[in-house]
Amino acid sequence: MPKDLLLEIGLEEVPARFVRGAMDQLKDKTEKWLQASRLDYEEIRAFATPRRLAVAVYGLADRQEDVNEEVKGPSRKIALDENGGWSKAALGFSKSNGVTPEDLYFKELGGVEYVYANKSSQGADTASLLPEALASLITSLTFPKNMRWGSRELRYVRPIRWLVALHGAEIVQFEITGVASGRTTRGHRFLGSEADIREPKDYVETLRAQSVIADAEERQAAIEAGIRELAEQRGWHIAVKEDLLEEVLFLVETPTVLTGSFDPAFLDIPQEVLITSMREHQRYFPVLDAAGKLLPHFVTVRNGDRTSLDVVAKGNEKVLRARLSDAKFFYEEDKKLVISDALAKLENIVYHEELGTVADKVRRVRAVSDRLADRLGADAAVKADVSRTADICKFDLVSQMVYEFPELQGIMGEDYARMAGEREAVARAVNEHYSPRNAGDVPPASLVGAIVGIADKLDTIVGCFSIGIVPTGSQDPYALRRQAAGIVSTLLAHEMDIELGALFGIALDVHAARGLKRDAAEIRRDLEEFFGLRVRNVLSEQGIRYDVADAVLGAGFGDVRRTVRRAGALQSRVSDEAKEAFRPAVEAFNRVCNLAAKAESREVNPGLFAEPAEGALHEAWQGAHGRFAAAMAEARADEALAALSSLSEPVAAFFEAVMVMAEDPAVRANRLAVLARIADDILSFADFSKLAG
Repeated sequence: MPKDLLLEIGLEEVPARFVRGAMDQLKDKTEKWLQASRLDYEEIRAFATPRRLAVAVYGLADRQEDVNEEVKGPSRKIALDENGGWSKAALGFSKSNGVTPEDLYFKELGGVEYVYANKSSQGADTASLLPEALASLITSLTFPKNMRWGSRELRYVRPIRWLVALHGAEIVQFEITGVASGRTTRGHRFLGSEADIREPKDYVETLRAQSVIADAEERQAAIEAGIRELAEQRGWHIAVKEDLLEEVLFLVETPTVLTGSFDPAFLDIPQEVLITSMREHQRYFPVLDAAGKLLPHFVTVRNGDRTSLDVVAKGNEKVLRARLSDAKFFYEEDKKLVISDALAKLENIVYHEELGTVADKVRRVRAVSDRLADRLGADAAVKADVSRTADICKFDLVSQMVYEFPELQGIMGEDYARMAGEREAVARAVNEHYSPRNAGDVPPASLVGAIVGIADKLDTIVGCFSIGIVPTGSQDPYALRRQAAGIVSTLLAHEMDIELGALFGIALDVHAARGLKRDAAEIRRDLEEFFGLRVRNVLSEQGIRYDVADAVLGAGFGDVRRTVRRAGALQSRVSDEAKEAFRPAVEAFNRVCNLAAKAESREVNPGLFAEPAEGALHEAWQGAHGRFAAAMAEARADEALAALSSLSEPVAAFFEAVMVMAEDPAVRANRLAVLARIADDILSFADFSKLAG
């Protein structure tokens, strides 16, 4: 008879940013254990609040499935020793599968005899497996940071205060860090109390009676409904950032949305400062009008009911007033900042011990920016703005506001640069050069901001690679992947006609002046591999099939704009509607490229053509090549692919009429040369052999 299972880990308040991952991890580990243990179930749900992680398994089978399977072992040659007895390999095979050597037998498979065994065992009762399994589940959870408490050896995210473990109505008995499992849970720290859970199906409602909404999705829906209702009542736009909503969700067990106000005089401060102060320090949601202008109100979420909300609101207003007063003081002090004085202070701030100071970085960014502007053919006004932006792009790092709120770097720089009388294009680019700041952000809108932004990110990446800091696995402490993705998206947004290899060369030349600790060619190879993955990600985000991406990247990805367009053109040809019409062209391309690999020269002598099909193909290629080269030069990928595809019939006719590997060496070499010239065009567009099917 199936029963439900409940496991709840009661803890001191867990940091909000850890809770979602821990909840998902507990559910995942439970599912994997159930599968590995051959235990069927109907449904599994995970729950989490700041003080608990829980998982419930509904309709859990009361015993494991029986096992009866035939297992293949080593071949007869390995299974028997020189005397015809069982070898160590065979004996180890029998032991690992829980059978005796007498139970082993041989069967033929693919013309070879192998030893086999019938592995069978009866499933154990679920109840007998649970004590050890649940204790192991709890201790196997991992967290970004752990702690120890008392004299306990277990390192865990926070001290364990209670454990609930129920299989049906029965307690699953075990103990961790001196805490014994039971059926008693704890409600809201102030509004609830201890409560016994009779069966797992009662878990959610038992906690609800103790002022705890255990289901994270239900809590989030309640928060969003409260914010939406408030916005409709007041005619506000409440700016809800997903990461802040996620944090608030795991700070509360019973959410109640409320609002407060602050002195309108604070609106004289840039609204980015006020919004950041409210979000980062107080976890408040800012309130905007229809035009996106900040209003002197805020929205917050209380961990409790609606009792004395006016008192709670006043308390929040008092705290916020102090925060905003600090921000106003920092802002007023920063207005006295002279840009030249700020730049001088950068000489004393270490950027990286092997890469110098922030001032050293700024000088490199200026050098890369100037060369990039020249390479792009920017006009004199843009070049002047690029140089000035690069010179002052980091000056706000020494401001009190950025020291307090690092995420305001660039935002405050734009405001302070404008107040200092810098040109509007320069002030705007000081802020833009940090973009895109995250995965959902957009690249710089201005060319000045784009050039300096690429230079800044490129200097960081090349600098790190030059001293051996190359991201591996999930480790990327300097966010180099994000910065590389930012470079790629900026190149695409501004359709910059420059190859990645040229960018690498500019940055490597600048860094070479300080002396490279690694070989430049090795650094360049690492950069090409690193950026290749970023370009692949861009193609994936645009819905390009994996095999199309492989094919296009196989032809090179130095020019990101052209690479993306080639991928789009090829994808349209291999779609379900068009693939049959395109198949002959792909077959022709692959056949040409396979034979062209044997060519030793690309010198074609029309006088050696022995068959009309040879001349027809060469003439068709000459016409197609002109169209192809012109289309590729102007990034018209659809037209370039159409020019290649026009060779499909001449190629087919050529192979029908001509034996490429002729006995006459001169004729053979000439035919291979024709194919090699065609293959050069084909492979500059894509490696069509990588297309699936």
